[in-house]
Amino acid sequence: MVSHSLTSTGPTAYIADMSEAPAKSQFEVEVRRLEKRLDELVTTMKHLKDENRALRSRQDSLTAERSQLLQKNEQVRTRVEAMIGRLKAMEHGT
Repeated sequence: MVSHSLTSTGPTAYIADMSEAPAKSQFEVEVRRLEKRLDELVTTMKHLKDENRALRSRQDSLTAERSQLLQKNEQVRTRVEAMIGRLKAMEHGT
């Protein structure tokens, strides 16, 4: 059994420090990779929110336009039916 003191600066302490360096480096690389991925996700989320807002606005505009067209269509149908009624009345009157 090998005994080491807390203040030992022998080879064992040096080896422990060397073995921790790659682990810290890997950890830092992984943290940077995750930070980059989070930044990409935030950017994508902002883009999707903007796109969603634009699509909702477009949908509202198209819904309003559809409503106006349906109203105009109903007015035209009513006028055409009235014209047909007048034509039939004229036909029966002659």
